Amino acid sequence: MIRAVLLDLLGVVYDGDTPIPGAAAAIERLRSAALPLRFVSNTTRSPRSAIIAQLAAMGIEVAEEELLTPARAAVEWLRKHGRQPHLLVHPDLEAEFSGLDGGSGRAIVIGDAGEAFNHASLNRAFRELVAGADFLALAVNRTFKDADGLLSLDTGAFVAALEFASGRTPVVLGKPSPDFFLAALAELNCPAADAVMVGDDAESDVAGALRAGLGAALLVRTGKYRPGDETRFDPAPTALVDDLAAAIEWILSRAAT
Repeated sequence: MIRAVLLDLLGVVYDGDTPIPGAAAAIERLRSAALPLRFVSNTTRSPRSAIIAQLAAMGIEVAEEELLTPARAAVEWLRKHGRQPHLLVHPDLEAEFSGLDGGSGRAIVIGDAGEAFNHASLNRAFRELVAGADFLALAVNRTFKDADGLLSLDTGAFVAALEFASGRTPVVLGKPSPDFFLAALAELNCPAADAVMVGDDAESDVAGALRAGLGAALLVRTGKYRPGDETRFDPAPTALVDDLAAAIEWILSRAAT
C-alpha cells in the first residue's frame, strides 16, 4: 500500500513557466487524500524561494519543508563536513550557499551553470580537485527540456568531464542518489517500500527511486520524456502514465486507507 508520494517538478508539474494541464488539480486531489507529500527536484538553476514563488503563481502552495533540492542537501553536507564551497553553479543559485565561510577545507560544488560552463571555469574546478578539494555534484542528469522544447546538455556531461580529467568520483547529492530519496522519506517517517515516485526522467527519477528501494516509480509522458524511455534503463518504471493527473489516479487506487 502506498503511504507517501515523491513528486518531481520540472516536466511533471510545469514546463518552464507553464503549468502542465491538470497538474495543480492533481496535487490538490492528492492533498485532499491526506497522503504525505514531498517535492524532490534536481533543478539547480533556481533557489528554493524562487521555485516556491513560481509554484504559488501557478496556484500550487508548497511549504519550504516540502521541497527538497540538491542545493539544500549540499549546504547540509558542507556544514557537516566543515567545507568552504568553490561554486560552479548558475549565478541565481549562489545565494543558497551564503554563510558557509570558515570551513577547514574546500569542496567543488557543480550544478547546472548554464553559460558559466566554459574552459576557464571548468579548469579552475579541475585544479581545485587536483589540489585535494572534495567533489560534490548537485545532479548528474544527462539532459533537460529547454525553453525551445528541445533537449539540451544537463549537468551530468560536465560532471563527467571533471571526473575523467581528475580521476575523482563525485558525491552525488540529488537524484538518482539513494540518500536523496531516503532523506525525503525520513522527513515523512515512511519506509521506502511504502512510497511512490513520479517523474519524467526514466533514469534519475524512476530507476533511481527503485534502486533506492521505493515500492513504485511512475514515468509520465510529459516534460523530457521521449518514446521508448521506459525501456532504456533498469529497473523499468512500475507504470507508464500520460501525465501527473493519471499518476495520481494510479496512486490513489493503491493508497493505504
